[in-house]
Amino acid sequence: MRIVLLGAPGSGKGTQGEKLAAHYGIPKISTGDALRAAVAAGTDLGKKAKAAMDAGKLVANEIVIGIVEERLEQPDAKPGFILDGFPRNTAQAQVLDKLLAGHGQHPIDKAVHLAVDDEEIIHRLHDRAVKEGRHDDQPDVIRHRIEVYNEETHPLLDYYEGQGKLVTLKGVGTVEEIFQGILKIVA
Repeated sequence: MRIVLLGAPGSGKGTQGEKLAAHYGIPKISTGDALRAAVAAGTDLGKKAKAAMDAGKLVANEIVIGIVEERLEQPDAKPGFILDGFPRNTAQAQVLDKLLAGHGQHPIDKAVHLAVDDEEIIHRLHDRAVKEGRHDDQPDVIRHRIEVYNEETHPLLDYYEGQGKLVTLKGVGTVEEIFQGILKIVA
């Protein structure tokens, strides 16, 4: 099973990705986790990513793609994976498709979109920020993150819809209700 999780920040992708990974016995690959692992391992791409991060810059697209490629080449990802945070745009999705084909791997099976309205996202992220003692997730910052998502990542829905791989599920309810809903639509 090869699944891409799509949804705005706070839509529950991370939580559901962990549950799906455990259910299917495949890794959940988060770009943030993969970047940190590459930096910790001291890989060439990890060193480049660290230099960008230390300078306060965004990690370049080609570095992120290279790190995801390195992660997908690991043995535990061969039978399948759950992607969380990648691809972020249509260009990255096209690269991912070519990358999988180039490595003789099966293409993405499903793109699962967790649909949550903006006000619920703001509420969730603000609550999470308060619980974690974070002061950077203020409502105006959260709104900006949603705008960026809508501009850059939302077009992926059309991309995967065009391939017949998109399934959309309301990302509201209990964690278990949402998880069961995902299992039904990806089966």
